[in-house]
Amino acid sequence: MKKVLVVAALALTLAGCETARQDRVAGGALIGGGTGALIGGLASQSAGGAVAGGLIGAAAGAIIADATRPGRCYYYTHSGRKRYVRC
Repeated sequence: MKKVLVVAALALTLAGCETARQDRVAGGALIGGGTGALIGGLASQSAGGAVAGGLIGAAAGAIIADATRPGRCYYYTHSGRKRYVRC
């Protein structure tokens, strides 16, 4: 029974890390895309420049957000203690 609980806890931990990673990458893409579209539109004074800036900014934001992930996740044990593991 104890082995099952350990495996379940590790599986939940990995699932939590993946969700946090996906959220971080999506947030980076949104921020980068918005900023890139604003700068591209202002610099080129055209919709094409805004689209190009948005695409480049979204890609850069997603890459940067993924590269800066902390690499450590946490979960709570059944006794309420916070435990850290590598993601």
